[in-house]
Formats: sequence, structure tokens, C-alpha cells
Amino acid sequence: MNSDIAKSSAADFAIKLVKKNMKIGLGTGSTARIFVKKLAKIIKTNSLEIIGVPTSNSTMELAKELGIELANLNEVGKLDFVFDGADEFDPHLNLIKGGGGALLQEKIVAKSAKEMIVLADESKQVNFLGKFPLPVEIIRFGSDKTISLVKEYLADHFGKAPTITLRQKNETPFISDESHFIIDIFLGKIKEPKRLNVQLNSIVGVVETGLFTDIASSVVIGKNDGSVEILK
Repeated sequence: MNSDIAKSSAADFAIKLVKKNMKIGLGTGSTARIFVKKLAKIIKTNSLEIIGVPTSNSTMELAKELGIELANLNEVGKLDFVFDGADEFDPHLNLIKGGGGALLQEKIVAKSAKEMIVLADESKQVNFLGKFPLPVEIIRFGSDKTISLVKEYLADHFGKAPTITLRQKNETPFISDESHFIIDIFLGKIKEPKRLNVQLNSIVGVVETGLFTDIASSVVIGKNDGSVEILK
């Protein structure tokens, strides 16, 4: 599958939803980067007044380079749309996000938008979430204890303790934009993502999970022939 064509076709469809004077959340990841680049072009070509709210430092840097006007979420309040990718999505529009390490800011921005439009290629579509490891952001203080508590809960919930890894970058623990650790949980299949999200978030030391439930409004699925399918 030519994922570049698929991702570009999803971004092209999303661009058509952008109108002047909108406040837009700018997602993180490869598909979101394509969208941000296309957004910068139409802003310049059509002289649109658009304010972007980035979901990560990397997206902020890209948007600045491209000349997109940016604002802090506290400054703009409610957003019209957030356009973001996903590591997985199921038929009910539940998502796993956080492969790029920006899940916390992504979820806050998504919760601040009237609509979350997910841009993805066909490879991200699954019947059940969980094949992609679930990212969970945890505070660094007492991280071993937090991981132990997560393992204990999951062992009870799934019948056995799943593999959990502390995300690394350059042979040292990965640090999120909000200065937290991220653990990746290999679950295989998540039958009740909403319940799991609530339960994991109740564990001391957990900041947020990469489970996005009841947040996405639609998924724009890019195909390798340049067409798109809309899942609502």
C-alpha cells in the first residue's frame, strides 16, 4: 500500500472543511504533518485568517516554519476542528493515539474542539483496538510503583499481566512535552476501551491514556488509489 498517497488524500479531503476565521487544532504525526503543510498553502493562497493550536512541540515548530498563526489553547478556548491522526481506530471511532508521544496534549486539544476529524490510512483500521501497544503517560516520580499498580490491575482484568515497556529514546527514557514518562502496554485486544480508559486513569501516577473514546466525530480514511472513505 502506498501510504503517502493514502495520507495525502485524507489530508486533501480535510482541507476542504477549513473556512476563514476558524480556530483549528493541529495534530501530531505523519498524516497530521501532511495536513499542516497543506493548510499553510491554502492560508497563503486564499489569504485565510486561521489560528492554529498545536498538539505538540514538533507540530508547533513545523507550523511556525510554515507561517501559520498560532495561539495557546487558553487564549482561544473552543476550537472549530482538530485534525489529527491515529495509531488505530475501530468501527465505533475509538482510537489509540500516542505513538508519537503527544497523547496528553492531543487529548486536551481534542476535548476543546467542536469536532475531532481523524485522518488515517486503511492500515490503521481494526476490529478491536490493542494490536498497537497502548501508550500511557505517567509521572516520573515513583514510576516503578505506578507501573507495578498498572500491571496488577491489568493482570486482574485480562487474566495475566501484559508486557509493559518504558519508552526509550537514544537509550534513555523518553520524556514527553509535559515532562512525563510514557509506558507502552501490549494487550493484543481491548474489548472495552471506555472502561479500560477510566480504570487506568484511576491509578495513582497515571496522567492520561492513549485511549480516545467518545471523542472522534469522524475518520477520514485515505486509500492508496487517492479516494477516501468517511466513517462517522
